[in-house]
Amino acid sequence: MRPTVHATRRGTLPRMKKNSTAQDIALIAVFAAIVIVLGFVSIPVGAAGVPIVLQNAAVILAGLVLGWRRGFSAAAIFLLVGLALPVLAGGRTVISALGGPTVGYLVGYLVSAAVAGAVAYTAPFRSNKTASIGILILAGYLALFFQYLCGVFGLMWRADMSFGAAWAAQVPFLLPDAGKVALMIAIAFAVHQAFPDLRGAHK
Repeated sequence: MRPTVHATRRGTLPRMKKNSTAQDIALIAVFAAIVIVLGFVSIPVGAAGVPIVLQNAAVILAGLVLGWRRGFSAAAIFLLVGLALPVLAGGRTVISALGGPTVGYLVGYLVSAAVAGAVAYTAPFRSNKTASIGILILAGYLALFFQYLCGVFGLMWRADMSFGAAWAAQVPFLLPDAGKVALMIAIAFAVHQAFPDLRGAHK
């Protein structure tokens, strides 16, 4: 009996690992697609001409839901696709944006997805809902801060702004972005409550 049990376990573990990998790939692809789709919703405002978009919130959502590795991967795939296709807000490619004032925000997409995921996946989703909400709030707004920080350096580099002026250019986006991130936090919390096994071994 014992050899049979061992044979079954050995046959099951690779299958479980294979299924987990396939699920990760599917989730990364889905969230990369979500980020791309939401890039077509934008409102141009601000002195620097940088549009208010849902894309930046979707990248944070990817991190909140998928964790830092898968969230970062979703953001990276989105940017890789953007090298050839016009997936950025305003129908631009990543290559065209590299020479403009939004280049810093592109870097911020990668950083914010990783930050959101790293912080969010410390939450005790199964055991403490209140603490989980608090951690998701911290993760979401900390990720948004890093988007702004990367954007500031991009504006200083490409738009020749001072550090203070570059931060001032973020002001028109504060309330809209705060609202978008709040929505993403609510969605992420609902997803984790509905799919408690989503985190798996990704921490």
